[in-house]
Amino acid sequence: MIIQESMTLKRKLEILSDAAKYDVACTSSGVDRKGDGKGMGNSIAAGICHSFAQDGRCISLLKILYTNECVFDCKYCINRASNDVVRTSFTPEEVCRLTMEFYRRNYIEGLFLSSGVKESPDRTMEELLCTVNLLRNKYHFQGYIHLKAIPGAAPELIARAGYLADRMSVNLELPTADGLRKLAPHKSRQTILRPMKQIQQQRDQNKEELVLYRHAPKFVPAGQSTQMIIGAMGESDYQIVSVAESLYKNFALKRVFYSAFVAVNEDKDLPMSLSGPPLLREHRLYQADWLMRFYGFRASELLSEKHPDFNLLLDPKADWAVSHLEFFPVEINQADYYELLRVPGIGYTSARRIIGARRTHSLEFADLKRIGVVLKRALYFITCNGRMMYNTRLEESYITRNLLDEENCRKHGNEAAFQQLSLFGDEMGSRRLYTENTKNHVDRKVGAI
Repeated sequence: MIIQESMTLKRKLEILSDAAKYDVACTSSGVDRKGDGKGMGNSIAAGICHSFAQDGRCISLLKILYTNECVFDCKYCINRASNDVVRTSFTPEEVCRLTMEFYRRNYIEGLFLSSGVKESPDRTMEELLCTVNLLRNKYHFQGYIHLKAIPGAAPELIARAGYLADRMSVNLELPTADGLRKLAPHKSRQTILRPMKQIQQQRDQNKEELVLYRHAPKFVPAGQSTQMIIGAMGESDYQIVSVAESLYKNFALKRVFYSAFVAVNEDKDLPMSLSGPPLLREHRLYQADWLMRFYGFRASELLSEKHPDFNLLLDPKADWAVSHLEFFPVEINQADYYELLRVPGIGYTSARRIIGARRTHSLEFADLKRIGVVLKRALYFITCNGRMMYNTRLEESYITRNLLDEENCRKHGNEAAFQQLSLFGDEMGSRRLYTENTKNHVDRKVGAI
C-alpha cells in the first residue's frame, strides 16, 4: 500500500472521483424539499448523477469517495487493503469546499458521498457525519445528498446521519452469503443487513412523527438503496431477482442496483472473462427489476429453478409472454390494468391511457398507436373487439422468430434455434422455414395496409 501524505485538492479529486466510478447505487432524488431562502440550493424530485428528470432535464452530482483507504481486503475491489495503489483522503472541509464551489458554478445539483473503511467503521462514519453536518449547518447547503451508511458503524451515528442526508444506501455487495464469505471474508451478511433494517424502522417511525408534528425533521426522506455485483460468482439470475424481491419486501428499498463485474484484480477466486463485463445480463436484470417494481410481476413468475437465467435475446417481459400464451390474447376493451401491463409493448403509462380512453369509446388498433402502444410487439398478444390486427398464430416459435430481428439472430448464430426440427428436416430447411414465415408475415402486413 502506498500512502501519500502531501497532495493537492485537485489530485485528491482525481483519485477519489475515479475510485467512486464502480459504485452505481445512485439515482433520482425522489424527494421534494425546497430551500428556506437563507441557504444554498434545494432538492426537488429530479434525476441525479447524469440521469434525466421527468421534465427532461439532465442533472448531475459530485460523486466521490471520502477516502480510498480501506481495512478490508475484498477480492473484487480496486481499493482492497492488499492492493498497491496511491491512497488519499479528503477532510470534511475539503468535501464542503468542493461541493459548494461546484454548485456555485452550476456543475452539480447534489453530492454522492461514499467511502472506504478508514481505520474502523465508526471512525469512517464519524467523518462522513461530520462532513454532511458541516454542509448543512455551516455552509447551509440545502441540495441533494446521498450518503453511504458504513456497515458495522454504531447505530447512533447512522441515525444522526439520516436526518442530514436525503438518501442513504448500504451495499449488499454480493447476492448470496456464500459469495460474500468467499470474496469478502471480512464482511458478513448480518453486518450489512443491520443498518438497512435500522434505516427502514427509523423511516417508519419518522412517518408517524410527521403525522403528529408537521415540522419534525425528516429521516432519509428519499429512502434507501443498495447494490449487488453481478457475475463475480456463479449465482443464477433467479437467485439474484429473488434476493432483490426479498429486499424490496423486507427493507422497503427504493432501488436495487446491479453492477456487472469488472475484473480489476487478479485472483484465483475471480472469473477472468475475455468477453468483458456481462453488461447484457445486467441490462436484463434491470428490466426484470422494473417489472417487479411497476408491473406486478413476481420473481417466481419470471424465472424458476428449472429456468434460472434470462433469455439474452428477448427482454424478460416478452420472454414471459411467449412462454405463457395461455394468458393471451388479451381483449383491449375489457382487460383490467394489470392484465394490460403483461402485454409486451404496453407500458404503465399507455395502460393508464387505455383505461381512461375506453370509458368514452371502444378502442381500435389506430387508437392504440396514438396512445403510445408499440404495436409491432403487442399485436401478437391483443385483440380489439375480438379481432387481432393480423392473422397471427399463437405459437411460441412463430412469435419468438418475429420478435427477434434477423440481425440479432445472425449475431448469436442461432436464427433457427426456436424452431422444433423435423425428424426428416435439415438445418437449411429450418432456415428456409424461418425466411418463409417472416416473408409471409410481412406480406400479410402489406396486404392489410
